[in-house]
Amino acid sequence: MCGRYAASRRPEDLVDLFGIEKWEPEETLDQDWNVAPTKEVHAVLERPLKDARTRRPVRQLRALRWGLVPSWSKSPEGAARMINARAETVHEKPSFKRAFQARRCILPADGYYEWVTGASERDLEVEGKKKRPRKQPYFVTPADGSVFAMAGLYEFWRDPALPPEHPGAWWATCSVITTEAETGPLGVAPAEGPGTLAEIHPRMPLMLTEDHWDAWLDPATTGLDELRALLAPPPRGLMRAYPVATAVSNVRNNGPELLTELAGPEVGTLF
Repeated sequence: MCGRYAASRRPEDLVDLFGIEKWEPEETLDQDWNVAPTKEVHAVLERPLKDARTRRPVRQLRALRWGLVPSWSKSPEGAARMINARAETVHEKPSFKRAFQARRCILPADGYYEWVTGASERDLEVEGKKKRPRKQPYFVTPADGSVFAMAGLYEFWRDPALPPEHPGAWWATCSVITTEAETGPLGVAPAEGPGTLAEIHPRMPLMLTEDHWDAWLDPATTGLDELRALLAPPPRGLMRAYPVATAVSNVRNNGPELLTELAGPEVGTLF
């Protein structure tokens, strides 16, 4: 799954990296090293500009709320549960299938966090001596330092309780597509700890390599077979994972120090 990630790249860098044609300075978000569900996040998407003379799709950098609200939903209450969409079923689930065919986006990240329960902590839990075991957070990121381009979906939801001219009448929301975690060796593995992403968690965000960006963002890409082919996992060995401080577990903590690599896990023996 993807329940927390880091996004510290500045909008100017994203504009150059993704070839953005349109972005609004008032939608610029601060750097965020602890992105949690329901926060606003930067997203790259293609759609015609409002009130434009032509309907040509324009590549834009937009601020979306993480937690998808389907356009047909009666309320946004379930948004916090819609942060992830499974690649295996995204084409058929009512909440995601329309967006999958017409409203796809890229959510730029430095990488994502995942938590592992230490072996000694698990033993205590089994023995009934500890109900809530501590977990060691790991940061997973491209080994070469490139952007982690997460495949995403976005939707627009109209709040029926507000008049159309109200600034909060429309919600723009998104979800991260996840896939099975890689079972092959990490590109760079920690000296102590997991050797594969699957040892950390069975799911991971689907990373789009640069050669898939254009097709994924293009609204004209609508064929189901073509779209599902884009959900293929990237080549193995592109990622690295390393332990970080448990401070990241508190969403109130935010700063570049959260990405600092630890010499070893803080939470006992993990493997």
